[in-house]
Amino acid sequence: MLTRRVCGGVRNALPVSSVAITASRPFSSFAAAQGPARAPALADITHDGAPKFNERQKEFRESLVNAQKQKEQQEKDARAREAQEGGKKKGALSSLIYGTPEGRELDKDIERSFSQVLARGKYVHSIVFHEVKPDKVDEYVELVGQWYPKMASMPEHKVHLVGSWRAEVGACDTFVHIWEYQRYQGYHASLNAIQHHPDFPEFDRKLKKLIHSKRTSLMQEFSFWPTTPPRHLGGLFELRSYTLHPGNLLEWETHWRRGLKARREVMEGVGAWFVQIGELNTVHHLWQFADLEERKIRREQSWGIEGWGETVHKTVPLIQQMKSSILIPCPWSPVA
Repeated sequence: MLTRRVCGGVRNALPVSSVAITASRPFSSFAAAQGPARAPALADITHDGAPKFNERQKEFRESLVNAQKQKEQQEKDARAREAQEGGKKKGALSSLIYGTPEGRELDKDIERSFSQVLARGKYVHSIVFHEVKPDKVDEYVELVGQWYPKMASMPEHKVHLVGSWRAEVGACDTFVHIWEYQRYQGYHASLNAIQHHPDFPEFDRKLKKLIHSKRTSLMQEFSFWPTTPPRHLGGLFELRSYTLHPGNLLEWETHWRRGLKARREVMEGVGAWFVQIGELNTVHHLWQFADLEERKIRREQSWGIEGWGETVHKTVPLIQQMKSSILIPCPWSPVA
């Protein structure tokens, strides 16, 4: 798993392809599938999809590496121009690295706190669990598949949809959605804008008839593991959720920072987040695999890489409880 944002504008340098949709900062919002709504299912995953998955994964990773090289070259060129111009305070390099005035204003007041040691700070993510009534699953897919992409596509809502998935192993008929906001200000602004949309009361009324319950937590991504940009690699996802003993988050981050170097050699990560409001002391890791057999193979391979065994040995005592769910992406999910 490679870094999503090298400096703020890496994605802007990426080529658009049918495999990795990474051309701009906002997450792409995919329209719901045409035709009758149908919930995604594990049966949609074929047993022979690993070669295509690996090909798409290779192209996706190479596109990120190339984007990083382009960004570094742009910074080098800008630095040279500033040197020639006498190092003006607001030269090309400053604009390139620090972005727009709004972006600089957003970053400059980030406080050095415990969470900032762990997190990247600029982004807040929400993870939403909808427990859907079994006989209402397809209605839910149709309703949410129209509403979520519509809300994410409106710039004034200041929100990006990372992805939407249906759990097929674990808490079945539970749908998982991850959203990204520009810090907590963006979260408040997004909620306010969406709930004042003229169609929201009708959507909310219909949604409440389709679900048993809703759970939401607000999270931040670990600084060493930025959330992936939009991509379509295929396959399935595994959400691993860990409830830690209170006070152990910093130690968890230290060990996982080292362990991820081993894991990323054989497995494709989507992101890692720790909950700040909601189900406290919880960490979520999201991985992507071609199929269940490839998941088994990749996990076994990681044990042969130096550093992974030590990570497991040191993190297991920190855990109170752990859960694993196999997820299938919804038709509109930007990460799929």
